[in-house]
Amino acid sequence: MKELLIIAGPTAVGKTDISIKLAKKLNGEIISADSMQIYKYMNIGSAKITNEEMNGIKHHLIDVVEPKENFNVSMYKDLSEKAIDNIISKNKIPILTGGTGLYINSLICNYNFTEAEQDEKYRDYLQNLAKVKGKEYVHSLLKDVDVESYNRLYPNDLKRVIRALEVYKLTGKTISEYNKENDIYDIPYKIYYFILNMERSKLYERINKRVDIMLEKGLIEEVKKLKNMGCTADMQSMKGIGYKEILNYLDGDINLDRAIYLIKKGSRNYAKRQLTWFRKDKRAIWINKDNFENDNCIVEEIIKKVDLLKK
Repeated sequence: MKELLIIAGPTAVGKTDISIKLAKKLNGEIISADSMQIYKYMNIGSAKITNEEMNGIKHHLIDVVEPKENFNVSMYKDLSEKAIDNIISKNKIPILTGGTGLYINSLICNYNFTEAEQDEKYRDYLQNLAKVKGKEYVHSLLKDVDVESYNRLYPNDLKRVIRALEVYKLTGKTISEYNKENDIYDIPYKIYYFILNMERSKLYERINKRVDIMLEKGLIEEVKKLKNMGCTADMQSMKGIGYKEILNYLDGDINLDRAIYLIKKGSRNYAKRQLTWFRKDKRAIWINKDNFENDNCIVEEIIKKVDLLKK
């Protein structure tokens, strides 16, 4: 069975440094599980790793598509599976690293991401309904048919809210029921799944500082360039935290202080949602960074736990 090491966790927790150290120790290559780093030219706002920071470790699924192109989890699954096979063919360890839980689950859960079950008219109807009555109204429709999705999804996550309603309309079952018909853990991988975490106030401090660093590095200029390339607010890429707020600032909808406040708040809320998502998978082993002297100690702990799981 193919082996897959996963290093996940909330934004700004320090996944990148640890994954590179692990790749050095274990002769591995890294596959990004980040829904923003998939886009070209979106470097600062996505905290994309630089060539220098890669320290000679090959990274996959970074700079894959143009910002104007749509990208979905099914495409991610296909590309990442090819990357895993490529890495294994070189007798190396694939290390999946990132914070986009849906991307990670596309590989380690047996979900059906095919587009076989679709109802375009119903999707369009719900999209228009959201424009007329608001996203909150469409989200509220889930309450009567799929309480689990209603509690799990946020109104702003309109795409997944619509998908959950669509699945129920087509099958008469909730997404959870639909997936439970198959063994969702029936996958072709032996996984070693680690979630990095730290004390909440420290994490939030790191998030706020990271936003300040992004602005110092030229986030506003980056968004200006994307805007000049023809990227607009309705594009999937520009809905990412950091990009949508600066775009609103450039369009004169909000001032810069408000944009920065919203980026920091949005990033903290995103980290909270990530942690909620990761807690659902009982296979994951949690690593509290506060309990270790430094990243090297964490790397040694992960390697030790992987060795134990192999026995």
